[in-house]
Amino acid sequence: MSTYILPMLVFGAIGLAAGVLLTVCSKIFEVKTDERVEAVNEALPQVNCGSCGFSGCADYAAAVVHNGVPTNMCKPGGAECSKKISEIMGIDEMTVTPQVAVVLCNGDCNATESKFIFNGVQSCKAANRFYNGSEVCTHGCLGFGDCAKVCPQNAIIVRDGLARVDKSKCIGCGLCTKACPDHLIVLRDIDKKIDVCCSSTDIGKIVRSVCKSGCIGCKICEKKCEHDAIHVENNLARIDYSKCTACGACAEACPTKAIRKCDGVYESVK
Repeated sequence: MSTYILPMLVFGAIGLAAGVLLTVCSKIFEVKTDERVEAVNEALPQVNCGSCGFSGCADYAAAVVHNGVPTNMCKPGGAECSKKISEIMGIDEMTVTPQVAVVLCNGDCNATESKFIFNGVQSCKAANRFYNGSEVCTHGCLGFGDCAKVCPQNAIIVRDGLARVDKSKCIGCGLCTKACPDHLIVLRDIDKKIDVCCSSTDIGKIVRSVCKSGCIGCKICEKKCEHDAIHVENNLARIDYSKCTACGACAEACPTKAIRKCDGVYESVK
């Protein structure tokens, strides 16, 4: 009987010593966590879009608490989220300007034509590898909806071969801007109402030959603007939003309607 008891006592003593040692080590090497990190993380929308410059909401929360990163960097969360985080951190609320995605193309199926039928993988990235896409205009939307697939709010649809954004749903996360292989989608402040929906820098004659809705660089918009807020540079009209008053004079004068004034829902998808 003693043959079994002695080994059991030895192993028991070793186990007890190991348990005590682990307990002591856990206290010595304990990494204390700041409860504010969890609180900030809970205040975030958990979209994990990366628009703040961090890999996800948890990383951004840790950076706010430990590194003093500004509390207004979460675009999807907006002003309400920034306010909550500022309260948790005990600092003054920071200003947040809501942003919305803009598709810098106005060439749907009625404005441009296809040069061939693409039967490969139905994605913009795949189509773009074949002669810059299947459309005659090589500067326009490819229409396979890579942007719509990554949108967490279902704020983008493709209609008539053109991606369209519902302003009322867009949270400005920027995932669509990263998904577009031609970089045709950008974020702009939601209170800016005028957009040049074209990205072609070709001369007017070439633009007219491939798209009815493209900017032809005619400079009529320049002449109509009373605030010196729009100029044609490299054959493409560009808006200086620091001067633009959103009067809409340039949009009304544009012969191809490449310039648009947007009120209410940014681009209706109804």
